[in-house]
Amino acid sequence: MIPLSVAWDDIGGLVDAHERFLAGSLVESDVRDSVLDSWKRCRSVGLEPHRLLVRYTADVALDDRLLRAVDPVLKDLAASLADVGMTIALCDGQGRMVRRLGGGRQLCERLDEVQFAPGFDASEAAVGTNGVGTALAERGPVYVAGREHFADCLQPFACAGAPVRDPLSGRIEAVLDLTCLRDQGDPAMVRMVRDAARDIEGRLLEQATQRERALLAAYRRADGHARGWPKQPAALPFGDGAGSLGSLGRIDLAVLRERAEELIASPQRTFAEVTLPSGRTATLLRRQVRGAAGEIGVAVEARVLGGPRLRHARSAPTVAQALAASAVPGTLGSAAQVVRAVQAVPVAPPMSDELAPPVPESATAPPVTTRTVVPTPSTLEPAPTPAPTPQPSDGDGDGDGGGADGWLLLVGEPGVGRLAVLARRRLELLHDASVRIGTTLDVTRTAEELAEVTVPRFADFVAVDLPDSVLRGEEPEALGGRTALRRVAIRAVRKEPHNLYAVGDLVEYVPSTPQARCLETRQSVLEPVLADAGGWLAQDPARLERVLAAGIHSLITVPLRARGTTLGVVSFYRSLQPAAFEDDDLSLAQELSGRAAICIDNARRYTREHNTALTLQRSLLPRGRSEQSAVEVAYRYLPAQAGVGGDWFDVIPLSGARVALVVGDVVGHGLHAAATMGRLRTAVHNFCALDMPPDDLLTHLDDLVGRLDRGEGWAAENTPDSGIVGATCLYAVYDPVSRRCTLTRAGHPLPAVVAPDGTVEFVDLPSCPPLGLGGLPFETIELELAEGSQLVLYTDGLVEDRHRDIDTGLDQLRTVLAGVGRPPEETCEAVLDALLPTRPGDDVALLVARTHTLGADRVAQWDLPIDPAVVSRAREAVTGRLAAWGLDDLAFTTELIASELVTNAIRHAIGPVQLRLLRDRALICEVSDGSSTSPRLRRAQSTDEGGRGLFLVAQLTERWGTRYTPNGKVIWTEQPLP
Repeated sequence: MIPLSVAWDDIGGLVDAHERFLAGSLVESDVRDSVLDSWKRCRSVGLEPHRLLVRYTADVALDDRLLRAVDPVLKDLAASLADVGMTIALCDGQGRMVRRLGGGRQLCERLDEVQFAPGFDASEAAVGTNGVGTALAERGPVYVAGREHFADCLQPFACAGAPVRDPLSGRIEAVLDLTCLRDQGDPAMVRMVRDAARDIEGRLLEQATQRERALLAAYRRADGHARGWPKQPAALPFGDGAGSLGSLGRIDLAVLRERAEELIASPQRTFAEVTLPSGRTATLLRRQVRGAAGEIGVAVEARVLGGPRLRHARSAPTVAQALAASAVPGTLGSAAQVVRAVQAVPVAPPMSDELAPPVPESATAPPVTTRTVVPTPSTLEPAPTPAPTPQPSDGDGDGDGGGADGWLLLVGEPGVGRLAVLARRRLELLHDASVRIGTTLDVTRTAEELAEVTVPRFADFVAVDLPDSVLRGEEPEALGGRTALRRVAIRAVRKEPHNLYAVGDLVEYVPSTPQARCLETRQSVLEPVLADAGGWLAQDPARLERVLAAGIHSLITVPLRARGTTLGVVSFYRSLQPAAFEDDDLSLAQELSGRAAICIDNARRYTREHNTALTLQRSLLPRGRSEQSAVEVAYRYLPAQAGVGGDWFDVIPLSGARVALVVGDVVGHGLHAAATMGRLRTAVHNFCALDMPPDDLLTHLDDLVGRLDRGEGWAAENTPDSGIVGATCLYAVYDPVSRRCTLTRAGHPLPAVVAPDGTVEFVDLPSCPPLGLGGLPFETIELELAEGSQLVLYTDGLVEDRHRDIDTGLDQLRTVLAGVGRPPEETCEAVLDALLPTRPGDDVALLVARTHTLGADRVAQWDLPIDPAVVSRAREAVTGRLAAWGLDDLAFTTELIASELVTNAIRHAIGPVQLRLLRDRALICEVSDGSSTSPRLRRAQSTDEGGRGLFLVAQLTERWGTRYTPNGKVIWTEQPLP
């Protein structure tokens, strides 16, 4: 077998994961979850792997009670590891080393070099991931090898650690650790150190109270069949083929303990027969005894049949190991309330009061009998004479009175033992539920977590049903009657198909079912025996009869209620667990469901608020594609995992067949960011309607953001609108006639241009501050783009996050964009697939525009002198060009428009004058001159001789306007094509 640490290092899984983790990269696929969680804890406390400051405490010691339990176990463990290069370390409950045993001189010297020695602190916060500190942090056994250690100096070693708990309180009292060199490590070390820790816990439990000792001694004195036992300590019957408790499997022992607990808790029952999963049979007898000081106890004896004769081994478990091995951490009351497990302890004669009675060293021994002693309150009446132990009917005993001898299993008060064990398990289940339910703000996932926590520890099958309104985040309607619910989560022990409803099914419970009664009365319903529950069967008799035949026999239904509202119902079923649900189970189910209901309601409220913000944001983003021919556009918007943000994009048609491309990003997330984004986007549209140059547009936008930051005099202090807005923006204008693109930016990432041959260039735009700072001018650059070039605009969430810097993101973007002949839609898909995780941490807006050109055959242009006589020649030229384009229907109107515009330019402006016709989605007529004076539409009086030309132009066209150029202005009109 190849040690785990060596195998991992050889295949490279951990070779650089440690370095990449320290550099901030994701390493989830390369590192075990427990180790990665430990690394994160180490990083959070500021540990540096190459430099440790290990604390030293002199005179670290354990209390005498713990030492009495530890010493024999460590002695045996050290003897078994005498020939192995492995050291044993014992630390206190804070991770400070108390004792170190074995390992050889070479290993000990290397451990001394890294201060893994008595007195030094081995906690995770001091030395990082290791067997001692990580076992304390995880509160369970761990294995750490090689590069899994956080500290560089510990990476040559492999170690396994396990906490040692007080079996009564569940508190961690010590930590046991096995350490060796990395190439000698093996995950099997975990089992060794865990078993040793359980042996120590068993010895702790063995140190019982005087009352429990007296009851145990009284039991021995009451046993009239235990004559002739010697006084030396018992050697328990473990050996090859031994017909004893030691030869039973783990499941057999668990069944014996469970049935013994049930018999203890049942005062009317005195006898039971148990068929074990292995096929063997055990008989149980309940009896009572009285101690010398009046203590009264109850005993359960068990004889295991069907095995060969008993043989004794040299070593054996101690008193209570059965319980210690299966104890669940928790907090209990007095020691008398805890079931005391004594695994296979033979009955002693009256002269011995020791917990472990002597056993003869003989080759043959009687068949095994197990007895359970449970102390009862001393106020009880004297116990009656115990009934004789039933003799087996199969002749399993030998000729030495083998049918009479027995073995001790448990000690405690009647009924309390079983309840104490169940209480501890329930406390642990509630603790796990509080940690594991509600880890996300997703309604469905929270319901799934409730099912995962409760199966199989509480139920064998769990189903969670919620109305669709809750899944949408809406306020749930009143539930009851025949309300239809959606099954959103299922968890079952068995993998095979079941006959109950599946996830996604719409379930409408009939009024007689426990679920409907539960919703109607808002009270939980317990159906301990489903076969007798006619109301449950009425839901679907044929289907539910098959469910009963499959083994489901008990049900608890609990309404999911939070803040006075019923959100749904959860159903707990049992099938493999033989015990039916009881009243205590009902209380536990209510507690679990109550916690889950709060988490589901929180998730529902978050879903509602998130959907509201998302709806607002989507209403503010572009819908569909704008009508323009300058570029072919594809875009994507992905909201952040944490909620909606302020990213936006736009494609805005401009005059002269031009188009404006805009991408912006408002700082922050939530409704305020979305609302601010909407205001800025509206402002950009208004500024574009004025045909401002790109730098002037950003200057006006910067002034608007500054006013928003100042609240414009109306925002109250400490409101969302009183904080700094902050935004970035990239603005580009592309002209398909000249193929020139003008760009400017305010604190935004650089755009990329993909040439038709696949070459990728990031446009070196001047760096200007984000919007809202003011005081600095914005600069522009102008590019000439070949037809078919792609202009890629994006927000920083695409190329930058907490796991990746922007330079790395830009390099990845350049690699993805390098392609020939790829349409914009495919470019968007390729970019998102390569650069984005499944759930991005920031908003992402991506806009890809492939350029087109308006060919010379669709453009007509004439330079005109400043001469009134040229107007008639202009009309003739327009008529001829429209005839060539097949637009004779527009000739008269266009003649009139061109005549008015050219006449105004000649009369009121300065040269040069130019007339241009563009045939695009509309017929565009433009007249440019060298004056910056803009004409103004007005209503002429009846006595005016002029002033009606521009009014006629406005009536004859669909749109008209003025834009300014560095050399003057352009007056343009648009007419729809036939």
